[in-house]
Amino acid sequence: MGFRFRKSVKILPGVRVNMTGKGVSSVSVGGKGARVNLGKKRNTVTTSLPGTGLSYSRSYSKNLPAPLAEKSPHSFWVWVLVVLGCSLLLTIIFG
Repeated sequence: MGFRFRKSVKILPGVRVNMTGKGVSSVSVGGKGARVNLGKKRNTVTTSLPGTGLSYSRSYSKNLPAPLAEKSPHSFWVWVLVVLGCSLLLTIIFG
């Protein structure tokens, strides 16, 4: 088993840059209850009910086959907007 390096740096409220030994691995946007992780190989949307331990996560591969990519080209961005909206709402409600 080898050593690994991982570091997460907060650059703005709700925005983190995740780094590994090879450089930047992903950028996470969101807060409690909703987060979007934009990575090199895939993007992940995670929503949760804070304090309950319940969450739902969905990954979107960047290497989709052509027919699947053409079928729903905007679905990822719809999820991003939903997650950011939920994150903002939860931040306003719970402070």
